[in-house]
Amino acid sequence: MRLDKFLSKATELSRKDAKKVLHAGEISVNGIIIKDSSHHIDVACDEVLWAGEPLSVAEGNRYILLYKPDGFECTLKAKEYPIVTDLIAVPEVDSLRIAGRLDVDTTGALLLSDDGAWLHRVTSPKRHQPKRYELTLADPMDADAQAHAIKQVANGILLDGDDEKTRPAELSFIDETHAVLILTEGKYHQVKRMMAYFGNKVIELHRASIGDITLDGLEMGECRFLKPDEIAQF
Repeated sequence: MRLDKFLSKATELSRKDAKKVLHAGEISVNGIIIKDSSHHIDVACDEVLWAGEPLSVAEGNRYILLYKPDGFECTLKAKEYPIVTDLIAVPEVDSLRIAGRLDVDTTGALLLSDDGAWLHRVTSPKRHQPKRYELTLADPMDADAQAHAIKQVANGILLDGDDEKTRPAELSFIDETHAVLILTEGKYHQVKRMMAYFGNKVIELHRASIGDITLDGLEMGECRFLKPDEIAQF
């Protein structure tokens, strides 16, 4: 592996900053100062030190749960808003991809990984992985309207612009303006479009869980690596 790439993987340095550290003579390989960013090392055998401290890179893929705040885009390049990877302090954060994006104004559970096959399994509708959404509605729905919506959602509804009905889903109400919706698919703006089908508008949306993965223990804006059993469920 190139030495500058190794430094980026082992630290939070960009490739550009890694080269600056190298040119400053701060990096040694097997006791020898190396300034050449293209110098190749054997990750398994060579000892790399930065200011006398050993560096190493983690083996395998990374699987991360982020508690996404409002006001962040689920994109890889900033446009109008900051992007979610700005919240994740890991080496080579740009290699992470997002499973099941959330709108800028939506909060909650977001999964990221550099394992493409795993990301596909998370988002594939064939897997029927449940995703729990908590929503606040603009207009109150009385008991009759709630009962009608619950029945329709359970049978599937044909959203405007779609050719097929939504998969059967579970809708429940906490009160007249707060509800919980559990989906096993991820159509474009699905929750908001489903509520619009009933003449209502979602003004707050939060994804509380994906499969068995919840946000317990995380504050908004925080992230953590997934546990082996959480990774395995997909």
